[in-house]
Amino acid sequence: MYSVGVRDHFMIAHSLSGEAFGPAQRLHGATFIVDVEFRRAQLDELGIVVDIALATRVLQQILGQLNYRNLDSEPELAGHNTTTEFLARTIFERLAARIRGGELGAAALGLQSLRVTLHESHVAWASYDAALAQ
Repeated sequence: MYSVGVRDHFMIAHSLSGEAFGPAQRLHGATFIVDVEFRRAQLDELGIVVDIALATRVLQQILGQLNYRNLDSEPELAGHNTTTEFLARTIFERLAARIRGGELGAAALGLQSLRVTLHESHVAWASYDAALAQ
């Protein structure tokens, strides 16, 4: 399996529900480093996994919808605990939709899976990894 990764970051404010979160139940800020790994078994006709420039641009657009936002106030996230794990899947789903929509080019339709990893610190991270619907 071949893979290519791109990286970016975003900053948010949010609060988490549940006693397990201790002080994070209060409104607080977080900065996430985001790694996305695109995977496929065979390279496309150009010999690449995905166009890195397009992948970077689309990831920036997706993160731009979250950056400098209070996630507690975002209607599409209402009713969800915006944990690192939840956000990894949210970014995965938004990216998968953009791939299906052709925004990473026709060759990206041959991608087989993605992994989205959010690093919430230098010692902790969470990922969402799944096959892409063909």
